[in-house]
Amino acid sequence: MPKYVFQAYNETGALISGELEADSETAVNHNLLSKGFIPSDIRKNRSLSFALQWEHLKGKLNPIKTRDLILFTKQFRTLFRAGVPMTELLKIIEKQTEHKRLKIITTGLSQDIQTGTGLFSAFKKYPQAFSPLFCSVIQAGETSGSLSEVMERLIFIMEHEFRIRSEIKSALRYPLIVLFFLAVAFFVLLFFVMPKFVRIFQLRGIDLPLPTKICLFMYQFMVNYWYIAILIIFGGMIALTAFINTERGRYQRDLLLLKMPFFGSLVLKSTMSRFCSIFSILQFSGVQVLESLRILSGTLDNAVISKQFNKIESEIESGNNIANPLKAAKFFTPMVINMVAVGEKAEKLDEMLEEVALHYDSEIEYTIKEITESVTPLLTIGLAVVVGFFALAIFLPMWDMTKIV
Repeated sequence: MPKYVFQAYNETGALISGELEADSETAVNHNLLSKGFIPSDIRKNRSLSFALQWEHLKGKLNPIKTRDLILFTKQFRTLFRAGVPMTELLKIIEKQTEHKRLKIITTGLSQDIQTGTGLFSAFKKYPQAFSPLFCSVIQAGETSGSLSEVMERLIFIMEHEFRIRSEIKSALRYPLIVLFFLAVAFFVLLFFVMPKFVRIFQLRGIDLPLPTKICLFMYQFMVNYWYIAILIIFGGMIALTAFINTERGRYQRDLLLLKMPFFGSLVLKSTMSRFCSIFSILQFSGVQVLESLRILSGTLDNAVISKQFNKIESEIESGNNIANPLKAAKFFTPMVINMVAVGEKAEKLDEMLEEVALHYDSEIEYTIKEITESVTPLLTIGLAVVVGFFALAIFLPMWDMTKIV
């Protein structure tokens, strides 16, 4: 349905502007008259509509960074607390934000609010920027009249998740750098060092040992059949990506991550932390338990645990409490289950969940240090094995050559 930008006079004679979705200009005219407005100018909003569609497409390919969204939410909360009217609030944020896509989206939000759209409905129109969790929290705050307090908790959870992700990325940075240089060393030795020595050994008639023959085979295969190697690598990557994008593929990937040595424990703890922190803010906001579980199912980023929410929901619908279905489900830790049970009995579920989330935050920090300390020696051994293999491939025939001399 096309969007139309309008200008009209309200009951006090003030000129207002906004945007409406309608089939035609006539429909917009009737809509304004029914609200007691006198239309002054109506025209199709081609530029903004196209810009929002383009931003929606870019948002799918390159989502807005969490850091920018946190800044937007903080500005929104501060201005709202100061009592700034919603339309003026959004215009101020639109002028202040430097993020081009957020600027366009804020313009759309402002025009939606001016036409009488509710805050939750306006945010829900832009899923490329605002997640279901974000929109649900806004809806809960808008309904209960505690939008300021709810946004405070929302900022906390966004910063909490951003910090956890940053710590995990930081922990993975060193192993990835070592693996990169390991791969570089392998290809340099295989393509630039080994061929020269093999040529010398063959000219001297040296019987090549097994490590040297393996290196020679890999070199000849890569030189003569490089296109097959590229086809295997890129074909495998495309096939793996396509498989992971399926429901079964995501499930198998997340199951593998949970069962991996070292990293499985980190994935489970970060998922439990995310579960508790999101569940806590939803309960604090007044969102019903079943609706909270549906939101959690779509925001946990773990298909294995999310799949279990269907069974948990059905048991809660039949009158069961939350702790028992969690106990029957896989991967939920005893601490989460026990604290949920205590929180239910004391009617302080949001506080208990927040305590568990903070506990797992410290557990994640400890696990990251433990992984770093464990993986570093393994990477060093791997580097030694690669270099040692090539050293054997070079020095064993050299030893035979010195015997001949």
